[in-house]
Amino acid sequence: MKKDEESKPNVYLPLLLALVLIIGMFIGSKLKRSNDLSGGGHFFSSPDKLETLLNIIESDYVDSVSKSAIIEKAIPVVLENLDPHSVYLPPEEAQSLNEPLEGNFEGIGIEFNIQEDTILVVNTINGGPSQKIGLLPGDRIVKVDDTIVAGIKITNQMVMKKLKGKGGTTVKVEIYRRSAKEKLTFEIVRGVIPIYSVDVEYEIKKDIGYIKINQFARTTYQEFEQAVDKLIEAGMTKLILDLRGNGGGYLDAATEIADEFLPAGKLIVYTQGKKRPRTDYLATKKGKCEETELVVLIDSWSASASEIVAGAIQDNDRGTIIGQRSFGKGLVQEPTDFSDGSSLRLTVARYYTPTGRCIQKSYKNGKHKYAEDIMDRYLHHEFDDKDSTKFDDSLKFKTPKGKIVYGGGGIMPDIFVPHDTTDYSPYYSKVNNKSLIYKFAMEYTDSKRSILKEFKTYKEVENYLERQQILQQFLNYSSKNGAAPTAKDLKASSRLIETQIKAFICRNFFDNAGFYPVIHEIDPVMKKAVEFFSEQ
Repeated sequence: MKKDEESKPNVYLPLLLALVLIIGMFIGSKLKRSNDLSGGGHFFSSPDKLETLLNIIESDYVDSVSKSAIIEKAIPVVLENLDPHSVYLPPEEAQSLNEPLEGNFEGIGIEFNIQEDTILVVNTINGGPSQKIGLLPGDRIVKVDDTIVAGIKITNQMVMKKLKGKGGTTVKVEIYRRSAKEKLTFEIVRGVIPIYSVDVEYEIKKDIGYIKINQFARTTYQEFEQAVDKLIEAGMTKLILDLRGNGGGYLDAATEIADEFLPAGKLIVYTQGKKRPRTDYLATKKGKCEETELVVLIDSWSASASEIVAGAIQDNDRGTIIGQRSFGKGLVQEPTDFSDGSSLRLTVARYYTPTGRCIQKSYKNGKHKYAEDIMDRYLHHEFDDKDSTKFDDSLKFKTPKGKIVYGGGGIMPDIFVPHDTTDYSPYYSKVNNKSLIYKFAMEYTDSKRSILKEFKTYKEVENYLERQQILQQFLNYSSKNGAAPTAKDLKASSRLIETQIKAFICRNFFDNAGFYPVIHEIDPVMKKAVEFFSEQ
């Protein structure tokens, strides 16, 4: 912002200060409550006083102003000091937030990466429009409709804007394919593209299954059921449920999954707020996994619905939680949709685990300090030492079997696994920050696609890469890109880097089913989970 703009009086400020109080009193008005985490909704008519005030300002104020613009500016101010999770979302943001949770969006169905200022098709979504019409991994999109998109410093946001669109509409793409003599043109009819919340399921050992859930969406329970059925058929008697990095989602998806592990009548979670009486969510039926031995993995980014599942398992003495303390997001937001597509997420209650623990961490020091909490944990060595976490004895609870658990924010695991940095080095930090590992994997995949696509399993690809001395090829590549290692760096980081390269390349051919089994070879939390089952 220019200096003269900084010092210029804000003509809206007096209006905003007045409207904050008024809109704060009547924020419930003009709101159409949509289906939300706890269901229900209704519509209020607008109070005459607020409507009259806005009309007077619009007609009589000294300068020209827009009623809708005033409201757009005022609502976030009203919400700002309530709590960290009450928020107003303009139409585009509301749509972007809802799409992943609804389990689908409309577009052409590709996974892409921008490589050398060109849109590279990494994969086509199974059954999607692009796959059906013949786009292939490795294709480079050089033109969309009549617009050149190569060599113009295109961004991910620009690509999404051009390729996403209403189902049934057509987009024309021109692509470069190495095996073709000329550029190819495809007319693709956009369709509904599924978004999967179960990243992968696979058998780690003969009786140990693994399922990773990245969020709790409308389709999560159905995906989870399908994954469980496959693993049970393969002989699973033990399950590792990975909720690391899972920021939450819909309450009903979380309770349905917890229900699969708990006998009927067991409390999963309850919610309660000033205007929301206590509501208990109970296990309802015979679950497919009630007899399955269970480990749940969590970390500092496991939040909300993830903490509901982990808390239900821990408080009912149903399984073992492994990892690091979870985020601590236990506020219930009730969505309210406006006719223009914007949306309000207003906190109306809190989540409590079966023993009565409030999941939500403190936000009494304001949003800024709240946002810095994860960094504060790191600086206070909480990622390295479980004893660095201080608990309030007034928030001590007992599970039915007498295990001590604490409230005050987040779920503390039963088995703490410190953040492993032993493989880190200055060289690894440099190549990681410059994304050289990922870029090399993409370029190698592209140059060797005709060979690698003939392999039937990720293990065959992994074995092939070992024979090709893939690490040495990467070292040559990184040196050309300004990152040469020392002998000390290589001793520390060579296994980490080589495994990541293999995992990224396997992902390019077998998606997550190729990536996770490889990357888990160097995952200390996974190793601890498998070791735990072996010791039982």
